[in-house]
Amino acid sequence: MSDGTWLIYGANGYTGKLVAEEAVRRGHRPLLAGRSAEKIKPVAGRTGLDYVVADLYNHDGLKKALSGINLIFNAAGPFIHTSTQLIEACLEYGINYTDITGEIPVFQNTFSFDNRAKKQGIVLMSGIGFDVIPTDCLARYVADRVPGAVELELAFTGLSHISPGTMKTMVEMIPGGGLVRRNGKLVPYPLGRGAKQILFPGGTRTAIPILWGDLETAYHSTGIPNITTLMSYPPAMIPFLPAGIAVLKTAFASAAIRRMVQTFIGMAVKGPDEHARETGRSYIWARAADAQGNEKQAWLDIPETYQFTAVAGVLAVEKILSLHPTGALTPSMAFGADFVLGVDGVRRYDTPGSFPGR
Repeated sequence: MSDGTWLIYGANGYTGKLVAEEAVRRGHRPLLAGRSAEKIKPVAGRTGLDYVVADLYNHDGLKKALSGINLIFNAAGPFIHTSTQLIEACLEYGINYTDITGEIPVFQNTFSFDNRAKKQGIVLMSGIGFDVIPTDCLARYVADRVPGAVELELAFTGLSHISPGTMKTMVEMIPGGGLVRRNGKLVPYPLGRGAKQILFPGGTRTAIPILWGDLETAYHSTGIPNITTLMSYPPAMIPFLPAGIAVLKTAFASAAIRRMVQTFIGMAVKGPDEHARETGRSYIWARAADAQGNEKQAWLDIPETYQFTAVAGVLAVEKILSLHPTGALTPSMAFGADFVLGVDGVRRYDTPGSFPGR
């Protein structure tokens, strides 16, 4: 039986299933929810949890599904299509809202409800998975050590396997092009440009600027006006990225093509298997600098990204239900820079000399 405390929406998706399994492992009994009984029922059977069918556009049905619920964990991406309806329901019924988005428009939308959330005494927290807990916490960590910092760089490596939901979200985001934050504003940046070498605990990697949620969340968490987010790529791919992205940007400008590609992704992409989740590692790098050149770097060594999301997501739910933060917040704003260290298997390094094997 469900304990009636929280609900996982989209529990039939790749990450939703992992979150449900992790919740049970930690002694929780969340209610599972989704649009299709056919898809959600097998997850309920495997986890022993109750489930409910809920359509986001059926007000009465959604209200019934949320009766007695204190928190929604939204795992149904792309979140640009699901978050607003669930946030509005949370504001109406006084329910805490979380999701695992990395989509900048979703973060912006979530922050726009800050005052309403405070009045309701609830928290709205987008990005309680790999997007964006580790980068957000590390950004806060280095920013706190460089008072008056004006520049923040964040990079990661190790995203070798992608779930169907993540890939569908990428299809949605590509037509918008690249962004960086300069002087407090998001400005266009050509995707595939600006490669640089970055030292990670797993070795030096070539990284290029990408769209990442911290362009919005780290600005709220740190106040730093100039932010660049990067991801590592194999060096052989770098010369071909600008042209390849330009083709995809043109193709995915058509909503019909995006839907067709996303349908194919749903059928063909499976996400990392159990072995990959148990053995994979990812690495995060952050650098904050002030106008005088003073800087602080730090690194995180974390479990595989989807494994991390399941564990960190449930931990964030526990923190929300026990601490009762209010407003639209990032993870580090609500729980502090060290929150990420509470996730099993996470290590933080202040210097390359502290990396394993050095």
